[in-house]
Amino acid sequence: MDKVNQAKFWQQRYETGSIQWDMGQISPPLKAYIDQLPKSAKDQRILVPGAGNAYEVGYMHEQGFTNVVLVDFAPAPIEDFAKRYPDFPAQHLIRADFFELSPEEYQFDWILEQTFFCAITRARRDEYVQQMAALLKPKGKLVGLLFDKEFGGDDIPYGGSKAEYQQRFAPYFNINVMETSINSHPARQGNELFLNLQVK
Repeated sequence: MDKVNQAKFWQQRYETGSIQWDMGQISPPLKAYIDQLPKSAKDQRILVPGAGNAYEVGYMHEQGFTNVVLVDFAPAPIEDFAKRYPDFPAQHLIRADFFELSPEEYQFDWILEQTFFCAITRARRDEYVQQMAALLKPKGKLVGLLFDKEFGGDDIPYGGSKAEYQQRFAPYFNINVMETSINSHPARQGNELFLNLQVK
């Protein structure tokens, strides 16, 4: 089994601080997206899978979003988040493998993608797309960022291209937006695609 499919691999990375792509803050494009949402969105059911340190989840909680679900299968980031946000609903902190979430049990209005796709093995990318579609309610959206570059080497993060993403997502999603992000963090400027996809 590929190491990135194992919770213990990620637990070790968090324990040793080996999460080089962690910006230590909410991603600017996602903050901008969240900030423009109507007040009615604050009750929507939102999933953040492979959330890691979950800066986006923390920000949404601070802004009054009441139904955000954080999923990660390493205990360290979940435990750390719970300490930082002791009033966050415990039932919305789920330690689980994203790929094993049951669509019969979990359905969401939209899902936020932030450095999750780049952390799974390339062999599971189509499975990722299918699971995302299955976990969304009719007309539900997948919103977030994907790297638009190749990094080389065998270690995470894994990169990709717009052409690849279009090919993978098109069978399951209508591509509303998939364009170079104009407000990325300076360290990622020109290397991220903002996406807003709607499940078919």
